Amino acid sequence: MVIAGVVLHLTLQISLIIQAILRPHRDPSSRVAWIVVLVTTPVVGIVAYILLGSVSIGRSRIERVAKVLEGLPHPKDIPGMSVREIQPLGNTRFDHVFRVGFSINGFEPIGGNSADLMADSCVAIDTMVRDIDGAKKHVHLNFYIWLADNSGTKMVEALCRAARRGVVCRVMADGLGSRDIIRSTLWRTMQDSGVKTAVALPIGRTPLAPLWTRVDLRNHRKILIVDNRITYCGSQNFADPEFRPKPKYAPWVDAMVRFEGPIARQNQILFASDWMAHVHEDLKDLILEPWTEHRAGLIAQVVGTGPTIRYSAMPEMFESLMYTARHELIITTPYYVPDEPMQAALCASGRRGVETTLIVPAKNDSWFVAAASHSYYAALLEAGVRIFEYEGGLLHTKSLTIDEQMGLIGSANMDRRSFELNYENNILFLDEALTKKIRERQLSYQWQSHEITREQVAAWPPSRRFFNNAIAMLGPVL
Repeated sequence: MVIAGVVLHLTLQISLIIQAILRPHRDPSSRVAWIVVLVTTPVVGIVAYILLGSVSIGRSRIERVAKVLEGLPHPKDIPGMSVREIQPLGNTRFDHVFRVGFSINGFEPIGGNSADLMADSCVAIDTMVRDIDGAKKHVHLNFYIWLADNSGTKMVEALCRAARRGVVCRVMADGLGSRDIIRSTLWRTMQDSGVKTAVALPIGRTPLAPLWTRVDLRNHRKILIVDNRITYCGSQNFADPEFRPKPKYAPWVDAMVRFEGPIARQNQILFASDWMAHVHEDLKDLILEPWTEHRAGLIAQVVGTGPTIRYSAMPEMFESLMYTARHELIITTPYYVPDEPMQAALCASGRRGVETTLIVPAKNDSWFVAAASHSYYAALLEAGVRIFEYEGGLLHTKSLTIDEQMGLIGSANMDRRSFELNYENNILFLDEALTKKIRERQLSYQWQSHEITREQVAAWPPSRRFFNNAIAMLGPVL
């Protein structure tokens, strides 16, 4: 009996090692890390690999998403949405970055948009409520975290008011990040008011669910679309800055941009792909509504990534932007756990004389991420990258600006979770005015930060460096 158990264990262990080696889209460090875990901690390693070794959301879901994406209209098929018809783009040195974005979702960079950076989280919520109150046809939203606090309740009340006056409201919330409100009376209140609801990536109710899908693959997007012409993009969740689940890290410091123009239709397609993958309702006719409001404006492009989108799509976008910078590169992110090419790209920016700045929280809500981030500091500082740790709360803004001309804002962090596991949405834009506003916001974060120096990092005791590096080694595993 004992021998049979040993043979069974070894067979399972070897089969998982083979599976780790054959796993597609894994960089060598990830394969090696998993093999080390499986060999050195046989029992724990086997359980960990079963729960965390795959980045699949399940075969049936993958097939359903692929079918939905295949059936959705292409932006070029929307009447009046021709890129050349709205605004000629011309040739710029940023064209290659837009080509990277096009390769991800098939969205062209499109002009004719206006944008407004919200002053803070509370203003963002109030402005979204006003837009919902002014909606005439439909309101669509998909958010990762939605709390039953002051901000979350405001959104519920606005949606209920809209639905009662005949506006079609479709609401999605992530099954993990918004689990509390999904289980609350507020969710049922929306349904009773006529709001259509759906749970994005619901948590499996059976104990065996982790065997065929990772429960921590989440829909991390933050999308709001009103009447096919207004959309929001940024890091803001439906939650108060005090963020009650983790009050000791508060306030959460976010940035949200309100866009108006044809860029909203690209976010609409992204929302429709999520909605139709969970709900049997066809939104093609809504997407194909003609666009008639032609005007000059900023150029923008939606970049939506996730487990069912091309592997490494979001890292390619970040790296392309880093290599494009010629004079200045400023990045804010709450979680910096890069893969090797991204770390190399950021170091290369500093080495070639670009004034490169990375701003992260001084106090992170994840000790794991904080330790892993610190392991990269020495190499960044040596390359000439300036690192600032924000003191005014948990800096949650995910933003990047280059040369005061182009920027990226959205939901994606600069960590492996956003690269491989989460559905994310960002907007890439080419506009000096908007870039200047976001850059000013980034500099305001810098002024509330302390700078990390090479001397400080060199003075860290060996025990701290050992701990940071050991945690960072687990990045490819998780």
